Amino acid sequence: MEPALILPAERDERWDLAKQTGVETAVYHSLEIGDGSRPWRYDELLELVQEFRDYGLELGVIEGCVPISDATRLGREGRDEEIARFKRYLRNLGELGVPVVAYDWMAGKRWARTSTALPIRGDALTTAYDDELMAGAPQQEIAPVDAEQLWDALEHFLNEVVPVAEEAGVKLALHPDDPPIDGIRGVDRIVTSPENYDRVMGMYDSEYNGITFCQGNFAAMGVDIPETIRRFGDRINFVHFRDVEGDARKFVETWHDDGPTDMRACIEAYRDVGFEGPVRPDHVPTMAGEENSNPGYMTLGRLYAVGYLKGLLEATA
Repeated sequence: MEPALILPAERDERWDLAKQTGVETAVYHSLEIGDGSRPWRYDELLELVQEFRDYGLELGVIEGCVPISDATRLGREGRDEEIARFKRYLRNLGELGVPVVAYDWMAGKRWARTSTALPIRGDALTTAYDDELMAGAPQQEIAPVDAEQLWDALEHFLNEVVPVAEEAGVKLALHPDDPPIDGIRGVDRIVTSPENYDRVMGMYDSEYNGITFCQGNFAAMGVDIPETIRRFGDRINFVHFRDVEGDARKFVETWHDDGPTDMRACIEAYRDVGFEGPVRPDHVPTMAGEENSNPGYMTLGRLYAVGYLKGLLEATA
């Protein structure tokens, strides 16, 4: 397994901190740069990949900024053009040796939280979700969205792009809906359970049609995490290392060493299925001295989690 960190496209002290903690795999995510850019052209990607390599880091995953939108997720006008662009994107990444693309199938509001500064251990700040607070909220602008609309569009997408991913040698990793509930404000969600993942994996039977195994979301689904890791085996292409207390409708993000999940047993399960890909800490608490400007993604909590992850990797070697 490869401990990994989200890093910005331009070099700053976080690159130094990653190297100083022994991390050699970078993850690029638009959340980190804050401008929502989605590089997909070869020249843009070459510059991004080479910037990391020149510093001694490998770009192991691109996530969160893939060049598709709700037009593709909902099967609406513009889908064909976006899918054609996504295919070129995969071929470009294959040429540049980027092995994994993480994406999601959440239409409208994607990552949903009702609290972003909840105090936990030592007054660190974390995020939380309570679906009761959404009960009286207005519908999203794109509502109504039916589950079968999302399923049909996802099957079309996978049948179009997985053969290209196989040719390019770039594995797809579908992230669970966050939170993994059946809908938010009139917009259905479908990537919400192991059974629904079985349906996704069955749409195109290939290791290139795989999973971002986000432990926090699977924990919110109420499943046994190590058992579910073994269930999906070689379809796990990327791991988000995190934990939550509660269930899909009401949960709090925890410290990595203070949640209900046996994190050592998770690492042992990844070893059992032969997973050797990137694992990055996700949704960390904001620690003392930090501004909570990007909840879940501040620096000190990620460094703490990397140390904890590396200790588990050493203990289970």
